[in-house]
Amino acid sequence: MPTKDEMTIDERRKYVKLMEPRYRKAQRKERSQLLSEMEQVSKLHRKHVIRLLNGEGLERKKRSTPRSPTYGLEVERVVLRVWESLDYICAERLTPSLGRIAKHLAGFGSLVLTAEVESQLATVSPSTVERMLRKNRARKARLPRPGPHRANQVTKGVPMGRIPWNTPDPGHFETDLVHHGGESASGEYGHTLQLIDVATGWSERVMLLGRGYQAMERAFRQVLERLP
Repeated sequence: MPTKDEMTIDERRKYVKLMEPRYRKAQRKERSQLLSEMEQVSKLHRKHVIRLLNGEGLERKKRSTPRSPTYGLEVERVVLRVWESLDYICAERLTPSLGRIAKHLAGFGSLVLTAEVESQLATVSPSTVERMLRKNRARKARLPRPGPHRANQVTKGVPMGRIPWNTPDPGHFETDLVHHGGESASGEYGHTLQLIDVATGWSERVMLLGRGYQAMERAFRQVLERLP
């Protein structure tokens, strides 16, 4: 894969195509200089640049015969199992973790990992992984989503809206309710209500037990009483 500063294959061919008229009109000595320039800029071999300039056209041609797959079904099965274990993350985040997570799952008997498959997982690219995921993503059943018009029904009666990030007037607060329930969200546990004034940075925090209506009302009133 090209780095951020390198040309892609299409960009290299486009550059050579733009230089082609100058190359055709140039004399022998100037052609040599142009070839050196194209070689340096495009990072292509000099002989390859000459073949491109002397060919029928500079447009990329499709393969006449499909390329045989580099990674077989065994690699794809391992990729899909790791993808499932990581809650279906994107290919860019999945690819660097394939080898490590596959070895971890193999230790628990969740998949079979051979030395050949392990070596292939270290060389597979994110684009190849994305093709595997795309092929299997459509087969996976998904729960219906309610959509934003239903999800926002509860908050329609709440008088709130957006304000500019640089508002100069004090009295507009960013409010957060921090849960301190650990790994379980069942039962009553402590919370922290935090209010930060957008304009001044003034902050207030109140501890409360539970997050019911009465507990939240008492916490808000306690903060409002302390405000200047």
